[in-house]
Amino acid sequence: MADELTKVVEDSVRGSFFLISGTVIATIILAIGSIIIARILNPELYGQYSLALVVPQLLFLFADLGMNQGITKFTAELQMRGETSRLAKIIQHGLLLRALTGVVIFLINYVFADVFASIILQRPELAFFVRISSISVLFQVIFTTATSAFVGVDKTEYNALATNVQAISKTIIQVVLVLLGFAVAGAIAGHVISYLVAGVIGVLFLYLMLRKEQNTSSGQSFAESAKVLLRYGTPLYISTLLVGFVPFFQSVVLALFTTDADIGNYKAAINFATLLTVFAVPITTAMLPAFSKLNSATEQKIRAFFKLANKYTAVIILPATFLMIMFSNEIVRIIYGSDYQSASLFLTTYCLLYFLVGFGYLTLSSFYNGIGETKTTLKISAITFIILVILSPLLTNAYGVQGLIAAFLLASATGQIYASYYARKKFQITFDNPTLIKIYAISALSTAIPLLISNFTNFPSFLVVALGGVSYLFSYVTLMPLTRVVTPSELRQAMQIVQNIPIIASIARPVLKYQQKMLTRN
Repeated sequence: MADELTKVVEDSVRGSFFLISGTVIATIILAIGSIIIARILNPELYGQYSLALVVPQLLFLFADLGMNQGITKFTAELQMRGETSRLAKIIQHGLLLRALTGVVIFLINYVFADVFASIILQRPELAFFVRISSISVLFQVIFTTATSAFVGVDKTEYNALATNVQAISKTIIQVVLVLLGFAVAGAIAGHVISYLVAGVIGVLFLYLMLRKEQNTSSGQSFAESAKVLLRYGTPLYISTLLVGFVPFFQSVVLALFTTDADIGNYKAAINFATLLTVFAVPITTAMLPAFSKLNSATEQKIRAFFKLANKYTAVIILPATFLMIMFSNEIVRIIYGSDYQSASLFLTTYCLLYFLVGFGYLTLSSFYNGIGETKTTLKISAITFIILVILSPLLTNAYGVQGLIAAFLLASATGQIYASYYARKKFQITFDNPTLIKIYAISALSTAIPLLISNFTNFPSFLVVALGGVSYLFSYVTLMPLTRVVTPSELRQAMQIVQNIPIIASIARPVLKYQQKMLTRN
């Protein structure tokens, strides 16, 4: 493997580790808070809380301008070339532009809250809650811009810290206010204040990181920076609007064709489905600067990195998916209790989305955005969006929440088929199909012992999940070298990479050594 490609892989591993670990911690913290709130509020009030956030989160998308990914891409490229003064200007001007749009979106949301609650949510009584939650948009744009900049300059540990600050403050404030009797209003207030705290922390980190460049300004104007970011980001902006409109559209469809209790069960299921995004989002986030750095390299290096990234994304995501599906009943029973009767079925169905990972789901979006093919990303999003808009009302009306999830899966699969076809046709991107088949196979075979534990023992649910999870991971890690999913050269390269990242080495080295022993015995 060439030195440049090795360096990019090492940066991606380090970045993914901090992003995943930070996201895991934040998700656990947020999950604890969500569980407490869900149990106190009951499904109906929890459904109202979820609906109150729909409009602000939809309008938040209009403040994106495609700039978060643009900031990550250009800061990665500029850092690679050593142009730190231009890098500082890109971040400063991007933050200012997004803050201005955040103010505009907040004012629109605040002024028209009654209209949005009545027309969009079909629940005029939620207007007050919608108005309160609108304040979060102002601080959320600052927070997300700062975290995008941290990824671009390989300071993912700052990203992890800011993310955890937001999660901790949200959980503590929400739980306290709800327990004090403020119910839905308290939960929303905690959501708002958490972004205020995290936004301040993010800006402080950026200031400390960039202050050395203040006296060596490149002279790049705000207009020049905005032009660069908007030219790259406009297709992504439209794509983000389409993709971001999906949860809003789904909430509206659910509001029309299902009950508040159904919505509460669905949202509870989605809360657990986001555990998979704990791994998925950090991986795609870390790959964007990696492809950006390789953009000036040879096409052969880009294709090699893509094949490697896609393979190991599948290695991580597929077992997590099988675990979530296997133990959906136990997980919901442990966390939510018997009130959320449909949540486990919704969770199982939704998790089928991640079976697309071997076909480039997660990796292709970072590939296209990293090499500047943002128009292709827009086409993929448009295909997915159109199919979803057509199918969702029809299937939800006929089959309820399961119909809504089915429409989402069909739309996502169609968009992914186009993304894979175009990558093969134009960029000669190939997939390591024999290895991918093995990964799917060992992911399924590793369920044997956990299923025996689940179906033929009378252990408590938490013990079934614990024993089943450990046995699954042991089987999976063992089968990887036995089936040559990992090769001796890959394990050697992995050992060399993690040795340069001590915090990762302490975790990965025992697993890698075990797999090396299994290879020598096989």
